[in-house]
Amino acid sequence: MTDLTVIKTLAIGLPVAFFAIFLEAVFSAWQKKDYYKMSDTLCTIGLLVGNMVMVLATKGLTLAFHVYLYQFKIFDLASTVPLWVMWFLAFILIDFVFYIYHRLSHRVSFLWAVHMSHHSSQEMNFAVSFRQAWFGPISKVPFFMILPLIGLDPVIVAVAGSISTLWGIVGHTQIVNKLGPLEFFLNTPSHHRVHHGSNKQYIDKNYGNLLIIWDRMFGTFEPEHEKVKFGLVKNVNTYNPIKITFMAWQEIFSEIRSSKNLKEAIHCFFGPPKTKIKGL
Repeated sequence: MTDLTVIKTLAIGLPVAFFAIFLEAVFSAWQKKDYYKMSDTLCTIGLLVGNMVMVLATKGLTLAFHVYLYQFKIFDLASTVPLWVMWFLAFILIDFVFYIYHRLSHRVSFLWAVHMSHHSSQEMNFAVSFRQAWFGPISKVPFFMILPLIGLDPVIVAVAGSISTLWGIVGHTQIVNKLGPLEFFLNTPSHHRVHHGSNKQYIDKNYGNLLIIWDRMFGTFEPEHEKVKFGLVKNVNTYNPIKITFMAWQEIFSEIRSSKNLKEAIHCFFGPPKTKIKGL
């Protein structure tokens, strides 16, 4: 039932997303904006394929794990709040957990090794939203397992999560300007362009997916002022999805091998990224 509902949600959303990519590419060519580069888009496809293989391999197990954890829920929300409140809480809490996961993915070496591939493009377009990490579906599990434990129905979490993911596509574009009052609480394209910037003041800012309120609350918000320079502080200089997926891991294990003691080795894995590929 859950898988069917999620599939229906994506069956509606993904064609819209692909049509948006088509329109953006046409607009880019017409206005000579050069938003799309063939080599970069092919790299994105390679990263997406690897991510989808991992999703297909783990989705059933992840859902089963959430259903199992739901038996031990701390709060019986289904019996105490209306259904609309459950949905509202699902969207809010999914976004809050994502904020935590996303922020740590920029601050912890092994999580950054997973996430870095999403930031490896020096372009910004709707297609970049599909530039997903191969091991992302695994690294998210320890964070999102809290949702069924606090009483959110796994079916609602799965569907709300899919819808939130579709919203994440919207932020990856240069053709949408600021959106007035929506800028205060939504993670708009303007806010997300900042997140993909390598400008000094933009590094490690605006972690939200659906909402920007967490960044405003926890001091990681930065508005878009100067033109964004997309990519990493130290760009990968390759369009090979395999190299991009494993290059940060290679650096981590190289640092571990040269560590003087166990404490230093552990810090290489769990500490901040030493290479400052994205910045600290």
